[in-house]
Amino acid sequence: MWTRQHKQRNTGRLIIPSLCVAFLAYFGFHAYHGEFGIYSKYRLEAEAVDLQGKLDAVKAGRLDLQRRVQLMHQGTLEKDMLDEQARKALNVSHADEITIMLPATAR
Repeated sequence: MWTRQHKQRNTGRLIIPSLCVAFLAYFGFHAYHGEFGIYSKYRLEAEAVDLQGKLDAVKAGRLDLQRRVQLMHQGTLEKDMLDEQARKALNVSHADEITIMLPATAR
């Protein structure tokens, strides 16, 4: 008759719990840091706030341009203002005119 001469090992009892811990750690990490995780949600919300600010700036610029275009409609058009704006945009002047250059911050 054969007899066992070794002790029972407790490592067999730790295999299943350690695999469960590794499994939960892996999926827990990716639930927080993954592409669709919690941290990504906060980054996307911050980016949405930033893009909303840019959109508001573009809308304000558009309204300014619409206001300036409205000034050029028939009946409200002033020839002096049109001449001044054209000269400013094209950077030209007549030979008999005096040009005063202002710094960019004074405009």
